Amino acid sequence: MLTHPTLDQLHALGLSGMARAFQELAAASEADGLSHPEWLGLLLDREISVRQDKRLAARLRVAKLRQQACVEDIDYRSPRGLDRAMMQKLIMGGWIDAHDNLVLVGPTGVGKSWIASALGHKACRDNRSVLYQRVPRLFSELALARGDGRHARLLRTLGRADLLVLDDWGLEPLDAAARHDLLEILEDRYGRKSTLVTSQLPLEGWHEIIGDPTYADAILDRLLHNAHRIALRGESMRRVRTKADVNA
Repeated sequence: MLTHPTLDQLHALGLSGMARAFQELAAASEADGLSHPEWLGLLLDREISVRQDKRLAARLRVAKLRQQACVEDIDYRSPRGLDRAMMQKLIMGGWIDAHDNLVLVGPTGVGKSWIASALGHKACRDNRSVLYQRVPRLFSELALARGDGRHARLLRTLGRADLLVLDDWGLEPLDAAARHDLLEILEDRYGRKSTLVTSQLPLEGWHEIIGDPTYADAILDRLLHNAHRIALRGESMRRVRTKADVNA
């Protein structure tokens, strides 16, 4: 008779995880041997797990990562210059706590976006806020926002995330508005938040793609001064997998 009132109270308090655990324990014969502290511990463990899952799902919805990727699935066997020891340090997330940046460069298809998504997913699991943006689309969105009054709000959003992933940087030269916006974003984040950049363009070409020398110096100083760098190489992993499928 006490089961239903208790469940009603748990649901009324928003403790859905504890409510489900209560039902399961009440229906399990082996639960009869549990002490009151053990019962309570199991209920609390379930509630904590449910809340963590909800928080992760919410962070992933906001992050909008490009790919569903997890750091546990990173492929270290393919010959692309990916150092396992360095990656393990990055996975731990200390660089985000230190507000450092990370730069991933390499030819198309070697897994830059996938690794960036995996690190973003791990940051979400670590209860950090993450935001993913493809650079060409971001600058188009900022140009539209400048015209409809959302520009300042969008810049604030980009500045707040614990980790901002800027994917596909350097595909096309920046115009004056894009240069200004990028400098504002990096200025807001420098020393306060972390930025992860992926690019097909080698670092020595970044100055030219920005265009204006003064802006280029300012942007690259804020982006690269405290950046960890990974230069990937090798054949496209998509092409390698296609060959493997054909030969299987």
